[in-house]
Amino acid sequence: MSATAKPFVAGQARDSVAGQARENAAASRKGVDALSALTMLVRDDLEACNRLIVERMQSDVSLIPQLAAHIVAAGGKRLRPLLTLAAARLCGYRGQRHVGLAACVEFIHTATLLHDDVVDESALRRGQASANALFGNKASVLVGDFLFSRAFEVMVEDGSLEVLRILSSASSTIAEGEVLQLITQNDTTTTEAQYLKVIEGKTAALFAAATEVGAVVADQPPAGQAALRDFGMALGVAFQLVDDALDYSADQQALGKTVGDDFREGKITLPVLLAFARGSDEERIFWRRTLEEREQADSDLGQALALMRRHGALDDTIERARLYGDHAIAALAGFPDVAEKKALADVVAFCIERAH
Repeated sequence: MSATAKPFVAGQARDSVAGQARENAAASRKGVDALSALTMLVRDDLEACNRLIVERMQSDVSLIPQLAAHIVAAGGKRLRPLLTLAAARLCGYRGQRHVGLAACVEFIHTATLLHDDVVDESALRRGQASANALFGNKASVLVGDFLFSRAFEVMVEDGSLEVLRILSSASSTIAEGEVLQLITQNDTTTTEAQYLKVIEGKTAALFAAATEVGAVVADQPPAGQAALRDFGMALGVAFQLVDDALDYSADQQALGKTVGDDFREGKITLPVLLAFARGSDEERIFWRRTLEEREQADSDLGQALALMRRHGALDDTIERARLYGDHAIAALAGFPDVAEKKALADVVAFCIERAH
């Protein structure tokens, strides 16, 4: 552990944590690009991670690197590997294991994107044609499988059974979350508890694993590992809540995918659940027709958005995301006040305030 970094201190005072979160949010609204700041903070590590990603996605089967390069070059935020790199540095780690594990996290994430786009029949990914739109569903699924396999190869090379347990468990949980979403899709009787279980599985589990393995390589005590796992889980839930609100309210170019996809696919997200619960009987008939029976006219997306605004569903979804963001920042309280801690807290606000 470095001379400047201190170990996690369980039970450190958490007063004013929510206030700090609000200050971070205000800074984000003023245009402070927290993600860029975090990227600069771990720039050398991220460059090493990117080199490893390019190296390990190579194959003698030419379609594999071609398709993988398409989605990698599409300009993702690299948020999840950034979390691994920053978490390790926050804990005082000064080795190189976290670089390989950050690449593992990105491979898992990219593989799930390839699979998700096939399942969702998505035409856009990060503002460009999705891999399945260009290369077909079969190729996308198989290259996704290849990237999953590459991730596990790098995990095994790391040699830690604990790391292998965390990342393999996250991979299973992601798959369970996607299947649970498939089961609840088009079902307006879905509860908020079921919805949260879906997003904890399909999104937040990888955020949690990404930060937890950073603590593991730094030999943090169990309390420190749990704190960073909690941070990642809360951030992941907040991130997905914002995504679900943006699907109804964002500019398509800024969002990087087709606005209204969730509605057209009949996905049951928190904005829908809130609007449905607060709506009249007539409005619930609308939701059942469009989401359960999938009978949709061109004007129905606009009607759905109007109902959400009438009942405050989008604003309340973002407010719920802020509460999870507060929880994420609170989880960092026991760590030393180093640059990585501030950068991670700022990223929480950045992820939430992108809704504005």
